[in-house]
Amino acid sequence: QVQLVESGGGLVQAGGSLRLSCAASGRTFSNYAMGWFRQAPGKEREFVAGISWSGDYTNYADSVKGRFTISRDNAKSTVYLQMNSLKPEDTAVYYCARGSMLPGARRYDYWGQGTQVTVSS
Repeated sequence: QVQLVESGGGLVQAGGSLRLSCAASGRTFSNYAMGWFRQAPGKEREFVAGISWSGDYTNYADSVKGRFTISRDNAKSTVYLQMNSLKPEDTAVYYCARGSMLPGARRYDYWGQGTQVTVSS
């Protein structure tokens, strides 16, 4: 059984930064690509960023490119999302997921419970 637990969300002013973490249980974390998604109220869940199993390759949604950075530490079974220059439109529940570094929720088999990020203007 794989469990993904996100942390690091909170309330921040526009222009500020947050770092999300996603800790995975199990011994196979390093075998899988990982992704971050977000879902704002009344909107569909959308892809934010993805990273390959090795960390050598990353992929970003156009809306966050240049502001967000995804990384991972396989020794700690943790994937991170560093979010800089935050905007009110970044407000959402953020989820990490296992399985791919590409958009499309169907590519992912395990999901965390989510962490709320709220950006005030």
